[in-house]
Amino acid sequence: MTWARIMAPLSGGQGDPPTIAAAVALAEPFGAELACVYTPADVADVMPWMGEGFLGGVQTTALESLKEATAVGEGNARKAAAASGYAKTHFIGLQTPVWAGLSAESRLSDVVVFTSDPARGRGPLAEAFQQMVADEQRPVLVARPGLKVGGVVAVAWDGGKEASRAARLATPILERASRVVILAAPKASSRSFDPNRLKAYYAARGVSADVEVLSDSGDAAPGLLKAAGAAGADILVAGAFGHPRLQEFIFGGTTRTLLGTDGPSLFLSH
Repeated sequence: MTWARIMAPLSGGQGDPPTIAAAVALAEPFGAELACVYTPADVADVMPWMGEGFLGGVQTTALESLKEATAVGEGNARKAAAASGYAKTHFIGLQTPVWAGLSAESRLSDVVVFTSDPARGRGPLAEAFQQMVADEQRPVLVARPGLKVGGVVAVAWDGGKEASRAARLATPILERASRVVILAAPKASSRSFDPNRLKAYYAARGVSADVEVLSDSGDAAPGLLKAAGAAGADILVAGAFGHPRLQEFIFGGTTRTLLGTDGPSLFLSH
């Protein structure tokens, strides 16, 4: 299996260069296209708050300021994308309606790359992260410092739908890993499952994996992070748990801990 298109949402700010660097690190081993997608604040989202007569006075000034900031941000994002030096980089500047455009681009991408800040609800791309995970249910890589393809990959497994989807979609990076370890914490789950079933699934696809059964009960996240760290994992594959509510993705406890704690890069799927 392979990936052909990696997508990196950009804001035009200081977070763009590390996002692009992480996306290049993911795209390069596959020879994949890198789609750098500038995702500005949407004028259409602001206009309803201006009320009637928004074309006059303060409202017009605010609208023009937003347009100017968007143009500056796009210029910064273009420069950051060009500076990557990756030959297969493609820049896309989204226009109103921004969220529809972002959704369309993500649906034709294999993985969407973010850094930790948007994943923790910080900065201008926080809503885009929630949209990708919750609404579009796209595979997302939360890149941490030191991200690399070809190192150790840990797979968190509980036999559930979210974990199963993440485990399947991550197969391309597992095929290139130096070691794959399946982490299972049966005492932290209400369901009965056999991690050797996933090991057999991978073996049928040419991926050799070890199994480590954790003794932790309660919230599985601390045990998973500890085991991933002990294994020297560069990437932790996990299902993202939560519920869309009032257009906000409410993360479950395990997912919140994984996102909020420093550790390996995260490959997530909801």
